[in-house]
Amino acid sequence: LPESERRALDELKSLVMAALKNHEFGGGEIPADLDGSVSIWGVKLMEDVRSDVILLKFLRARDFKPYEAFAMMRSALKWRKDFGIDDLVGEEEKNLGREFEGAVFMYGRSREGSPVCYNVYGEFRDEELYRRTFSDEESRRKFLRWRIQFLERSIRKLDFSPGGISTIVQVNDLKNSPGPNRWELRQATNQALHLLQDNYPEFVAKQIFINVPWWYMAVSRMISPFLTQRSKNKFVVAAPAKSTQTLLNYISAEQIPMDYGGLNESSSPSSNPATEIVLKPSAKHTVEFPVDEGGCVVSWEVRVVGGEAIYGAEFVPKAENGYTVIIQKKMVTTKKKSVSDSYRVGEPGKVVFDVQNLSSKNKNILLYRFNV
Repeated sequence: LPESERRALDELKSLVMAALKNHEFGGGEIPADLDGSVSIWGVKLMEDVRSDVILLKFLRARDFKPYEAFAMMRSALKWRKDFGIDDLVGEEEKNLGREFEGAVFMYGRSREGSPVCYNVYGEFRDEELYRRTFSDEESRRKFLRWRIQFLERSIRKLDFSPGGISTIVQVNDLKNSPGPNRWELRQATNQALHLLQDNYPEFVAKQIFINVPWWYMAVSRMISPFLTQRSKNKFVVAAPAKSTQTLLNYISAEQIPMDYGGLNESSSPSSNPATEIVLKPSAKHTVEFPVDEGGCVVSWEVRVVGGEAIYGAEFVPKAENGYTVIIQKKMVTTKKKSVSDSYRVGEPGKVVFDVQNLSSKNKNILLYRFNV
């Protein structure tokens, strides 16, 4: 840390230590453990090596102003008591909001290592689910409690040790989202954003909005005045045509679900990394994968993001008198899914495939990976 930030951290520590010594955190207003200590996200303040990471989050959210960071921490601790966070995370509310599981889920990690949370607003296109979720104050309260429960449980899986990953990337998918006239959803979203900003400092590395419809900008202008500049700086907005390319800027292809332009159809991301190549307009790219010995099966996946392309694959033997085998005749790829191929190799050689961008105006992104 720079010297100025180190001094701010030391000053905040002094404020917290004094508050703990004077029982300012445990006087009924803010919950304390049986031994008088105060915990937040499973970390005991000032008694755990991970405590500095927590304090730094509050400091960064308040531009390293110790007194403002301390006030924010006190406010967050009081809110956690009033909201009943400890009970919310406990087993007694284990099944809270099971019907919302398709609307929010964790999948993969960002290029920086942060877990990625997907918020699928299109799930609420279902009239019955929308009515059950947002029709009255009690329903909206239940949804908000479930969303906070999900966030709390995700945060407690983060690594708060020095140098660990203690942030989450939020992907907000607005495809088929209920329109701007659905004020109940907008109100619930605003409330969640404000709670996140006020009580979960520096936990969101990026807020990525994809498949953004035309009306979103008007709605966002109404939300924007209530967010800090630091929060707004983390927002990334992408129209439908640029959504996958935008995700790839922050998340590698093997960590993105197939439905969002990645290379993964399974319920968990793959550890087999993908290669990403920019295909210029009308450009052709050739990929070669050498195989040193026969008797093995080579498999691969290919996907073109952004538009259609022509794909073909063949096996070229190493022996000069060998015959080239066409594995896949030339075909046009689709934007919605990848092409999976495999070939049992009988002799040394190489698998070769070509991909040509069919667009004469736009760049596409070629994603591929091999496995033996």
